[in-house]
Amino acid sequence: MHRSAQRAQRDQRVLRFDRILVGVAAVPVMLVASACSSDSGSGDDAKATKTEQSPTASASASEETVAKAAYATLPEPCSVLSKKTLGDLVPEAKKAGNEGKSDDISTRGNCYWDSLDNNGVKGSQFRWLNVAMLRFESDSRGAGDQRAQEYYEKQVKAAQTVSGAKNAKTEPVSGTGDEATAVRYDLKKKEGAFKQQTVVARVENVVVTVDYNGAGLAGDKTPDAAGLVKDAQNAAKEAVAAVTAANGKGGSASASPSKSASPSKSASKSASKSDEKSDADDKSASESASPSKSKSSSKD
Repeated sequence: MHRSAQRAQRDQRVLRFDRILVGVAAVPVMLVASACSSDSGSGDDAKATKTEQSPTASASASEETVAKAAYATLPEPCSVLSKKTLGDLVPEAKKAGNEGKSDDISTRGNCYWDSLDNNGVKGSQFRWLNVAMLRFESDSRGAGDQRAQEYYEKQVKAAQTVSGAKNAKTEPVSGTGDEATAVRYDLKKKEGAFKQQTVVARVENVVVTVDYNGAGLAGDKTPDAAGLVKDAQNAAKEAVAAVTAANGKGGSASASPSKSASPSKSASKSASKSDEKSDADDKSASESASPSKSKSSSKD
């Protein structure tokens, strides 16, 4: 019986020892499992880090940068032409001119003059001159000079497609900004036969449009179209020089003309509200060319 008790105690010690071994063996298994779990988390973190380092920054860096517009301001519109030029083109006009309204004179401006040389029963000579300037900034819609080029082309086309125009002729103008075009045509109005000249010029990111027309009223002779278009070209050249001078020689030192491609159709369709407003201003100015007052004066 004593031996049976000793055997039972020995079996209990063996059983406790086995349990200890099982517990000790379980520790490495838990450590291994923990290590695996830790490695898995590190992999996720690395993957997340890699994801965060996706080429977002490089994509933004590779975005096309738009060159700063060369010209930052415009001259006072009624001062762009010399007294001599005004004396030649609109001799009877108020030399100060009539400045159009603008919500931003650094972006747009225009001035017009009208002249009536009334010779009573011998008739009268009427002249009307308008100089308009529109400056384009570089923004999300494109570089300033590219936007100006698009508007320049639109202005030329508008002059070529005036309703009722006869004998229209288009010719390039040299020595005036980066590019310039003259469009001339005959236009019959109730006051008489008008000779219309429109010269559109672009210098950097600024477009200058000169409208000049003349007519012989109350039986006076119709002015010579060749002489009028030459006068209009000289006025455009002078206005472009005034724009350049207002911005310093060659424009802003820090700005160089962007090498923009020819305007795409989509770019042309994205005309700004500023452009549309300018078209409305130009149309209003053109309509004011009709010498309603001069007609009544010529009757006297």
